[in-house]
Amino acid sequence: MRIGYDAKRFFLNNTGLGNYSRWLVKSLALYYPNNTYLVYTPKVEPNARLDFLRSFKNIQTRLPKRKVLASWWRTRGIVQYLKRDAVELYHGLSHELPSGIRTSGIRSVLTVHDLIFMRFPQYFGMVSRTIYLAKLRYACRISDRIIAISQRTKDDLIELLQVSATKIDVVYQGCDIAFKTPCSEAHKQAVLKRYKISSPYLLSVGTIEERKNLLLLIKAMSQVDPNVKLVVIGKQKDYAEVVKTAIHRYRLTERMIFLDHIDFADLPAFYQSAAAFVYPSRYEGFGIPILEALNSGTPVIAATGSCLEEAGGPYSLYTDPDDHADLATKINRVLTDEQLRNTMITQGRAYAENFDDEKLAGQLMTVYQNILQHA
Repeated sequence: MRIGYDAKRFFLNNTGLGNYSRWLVKSLALYYPNNTYLVYTPKVEPNARLDFLRSFKNIQTRLPKRKVLASWWRTRGIVQYLKRDAVELYHGLSHELPSGIRTSGIRSVLTVHDLIFMRFPQYFGMVSRTIYLAKLRYACRISDRIIAISQRTKDDLIELLQVSATKIDVVYQGCDIAFKTPCSEAHKQAVLKRYKISSPYLLSVGTIEERKNLLLLIKAMSQVDPNVKLVVIGKQKDYAEVVKTAIHRYRLTERMIFLDHIDFADLPAFYQSAAAFVYPSRYEGFGIPILEALNSGTPVIAATGSCLEEAGGPYSLYTDPDDHADLATKINRVLTDEQLRNTMITQGRAYAENFDDEKLAGQLMTVYQNILQHA
């Protein structure tokens, strides 16, 4: 089988959609090595997260023959390259498919991560919303199948875009194997020392923007043991000023540590050293940081209202995204109840096995095979 991928984010994005793209292609190439995986991108930049490509001869990179407008190439020009390369199936990894794919004879599948721009339009500009909606409607209409990365996303596709349930497969995603590999105590201590962090601390990972709802956690921290710090890892947007104002109001400045950027190799040590991982986001497509925490053996506390229960499972704790007092209560329980902690850690790791790479790769391959068998 010759499979093509929209790989712009595979090469150029180090967060959610980029991580998903790299994880998916790498997993399929590892467990189904007899196929050829062609990754199409308008350009390539140096990125240590792509070092694994040297080990996979069945993953081939494709670039435009000459310099072109990247957006045009991805939405229209790419089809002639897919035909040239005898691609049988094309996978749009992030909400869009190129114009002309339907009439090219090449089968297609689309991954939809979330419909946050429709659930929370206030977080997006009008132009962005209009473009997102037009691309997604078109892609959903012309694709042979749609992969939703959570049941919540499937439900949103059915409700908000009236996509037939029979066209959608739910296939979750896994996380990097680094989070499943225990760090030595010496390594963890070295990482924390490098960033001037001491235990105990709570960890939160994600862009500091309104939807991620970090303000709820700041308010909760005012009711948590004053010896416990909060480490926040993520890019800061305008919402960070709202968060910092609240930190000053609650006199929490000495307990807050913000890290805009850390080396990816250090991230597992942060998870594995944390007393708990707290993810109060109002809405997500899946919530991969939760899976990273579970695999790291770290108790998870997350918010209700989207798909986070799917990612965290029945042994994580959940709170209303507007109830900081309840969040504080749950944090304090995790910090003080050793039996609860041990149960959350053990059962959390067991639940994370549902997102085993080989298992998920098999589900993806089943989707591909079904598409081609019904061509």
